[in-house]
Amino acid sequence: MNVKIFDTPEVQDFLTAVSGFDQAGGNDRAKQIMHRLLSDLYRLIDDFDVTPEEYWATVNLLNELGAEKQVGLLSPGLGFDHYLDMRMDAADEQARLDGGTPRTIEGPLYVAGAPVAEGEARMDDGSDTDAEVMWLTGQVRDTAGQPIPGAQVEIWHADSKGNYSFFDPSQSDYNLRRTILADAEGRYRVRSIIPSGYGVPPESPTDQVLSALGRHGQRPAHIHYFVSAPGHKHLTTQINLAGDAYTFDDFAFATREELVIEGTRIEDAAEVAKRGLEGPFTEVVFDVELAPTEARELQDRHKRPRALEQA
Repeated sequence: MNVKIFDTPEVQDFLTAVSGFDQAGGNDRAKQIMHRLLSDLYRLIDDFDVTPEEYWATVNLLNELGAEKQVGLLSPGLGFDHYLDMRMDAADEQARLDGGTPRTIEGPLYVAGAPVAEGEARMDDGSDTDAEVMWLTGQVRDTAGQPIPGAQVEIWHADSKGNYSFFDPSQSDYNLRRTILADAEGRYRVRSIIPSGYGVPPESPTDQVLSALGRHGQRPAHIHYFVSAPGHKHLTTQINLAGDAYTFDDFAFATREELVIEGTRIEDAAEVAKRGLEGPFTEVVFDVELAPTEARELQDRHKRPRALEQA
């Protein structure tokens, strides 16, 4: 077709009406954002000569993403989650609030209400017999190196097949999800299993988008954390287990070098017996450093829709 009409008065007046600027009601910020979004998309249609067939195929794909609840899965794949982290990092640096363990994306698979334990917990229910035992330990300290007693450490991760409880109905409630209150020395300790990475469902709407970009949809083995304590910035982060083929090729762009952790495989019979196990296990140590803040809003995780969490 090769026509360009975006800059005509007719289209600009049309955008004003579509965005609600000629109406008294509504939300001013919503109008401004919608006007900018629609303007960029209308211009894109002009610049790339988007056909009706291409447009309606995209509408259908968006419908499928919504129907299968995969928008939250595609979001990190298109870099939105990491971009928000980049903005928060820049804001911290500007406000001189940098320091502490780096943040990285939360992902879409957190579930509120995990069982709470003091100091130590077992995360798995014992049903994943193919998995290797993992002991995950660490200490929560402030930026001066002092332990933070009672720090809240929420941990969640996938099973050995890359699936998460709640979203995988074959798993028991809160399998591989726990909240640990650090001991008097700021230490936490959990027994769990080595998780597997996962990929987006083959031929799913998310996979279709990534395939069109020539990209894969694989994530490395990783473990999610929320860590918080009064008077300190809430931390949302995750660690990657070193050696995974996708550690530095994560479709969700969540990898940070400081958060790649090498596990130590323990095969010594005496140490195995000391842990009450029958075979080798892997020990993973992840210490956390929380930055101080007096700002109450920075001490809590940001609000977003989450499974089983009340707004």
